[in-house]
Amino acid sequence: MRKWFSMPALLLALIVFLVPAASRAQVSVGISVHVGPPALPVYEQPPCPIEGYMWTPGYWAYGHHGYYWVPGVWVAPPRVGVLWTPGYWGWNEGVYVFHAGYWGPHIGFYGGVNYGFGYNGAGFVGGEWRGGRFAYNTAVVNVNRTVIHNTYVNKTVIVNNTTVNRTSFNGGPGGIAARPTHGELSAGRESHIQPTQTQTSHEHMASTNHRNFASENHGKPETAAMSRVNAREANQQARIGQGVSSGQLTPRETSHIEHQEAKINHEVHSDRAANGGKLTPEERAQVNHQQNHASKQIYDDKHNNKSDHPAQPHEAATKSEHAQSEHPHH
Repeated sequence: MRKWFSMPALLLALIVFLVPAASRAQVSVGISVHVGPPALPVYEQPPCPIEGYMWTPGYWAYGHHGYYWVPGVWVAPPRVGVLWTPGYWGWNEGVYVFHAGYWGPHIGFYGGVNYGFGYNGAGFVGGEWRGGRFAYNTAVVNVNRTVIHNTYVNKTVIVNNTTVNRTSFNGGPGGIAARPTHGELSAGRESHIQPTQTQTSHEHMASTNHRNFASENHGKPETAAMSRVNAREANQQARIGQGVSSGQLTPRETSHIEHQEAKINHEVHSDRAANGGKLTPEERAQVNHQQNHASKQIYDDKHNNKSDHPAQPHEAATKSEHAQSEHPHH
């Protein structure tokens, strides 16, 4: 049986062959695109939920439906002493190739991409290992200092640029012109740990949510960051916050959705208290069903052509007349 290979596949194989051995391990073979990824979205970093968790910045991945956003998230490192080098897109002989991220003792080259929150294009200044504990630089990263006390402040690492570069790829037309330093090349030759199962699951979940697709969100994902993987509550709250700031959610809609979320959270708290801090499979299924309903409500309210803008007198009267019919249970 003859095997036929497409020109892009052959080109990618040639690229991988030509890439230096130190960098080749970072190339995700099979992912090459002729169009560069969108600009990085501007978003706020949620506070670190658990001491020891480390920030992995959001990035654009590529799937069957084109580019999709993988939200930034706090995750547990695979072991003490390792740091996360983010993945990045790099231009190489006419195509964009994704270089996968990895865990290692030092930060390697990640294309000069300014992911923010300590990843300013080279190295990481958001924290450091001190013995067996990770210390957070609160001048750069966001932590809940009521539960995390292993912190310090180093403002000298902050670079204030008048123009923030949101370019998400290295090389090529309009790309970042950074090249790896000697130290970054050395870090690239060290022993690495692949992304954890949690990180892999997080990327897969992102690929199944059409709201993350660049073709849907036009480079502005609703949920650009999450406090932890599978955190439905954080996901919902981020979407609500975006809807309020954009005016897509009216005060009445916001109040109704927040009431739903508060009710779900109260039920979860009560169920956990009754079961030694855990939820039964049946309770988890019920919570997931309720969150699915809340998610649909958020989406419907944000796309029903109502907005939080001053209404004309006749519009206000019309809304008042139909207020009860919109939410009869109030």
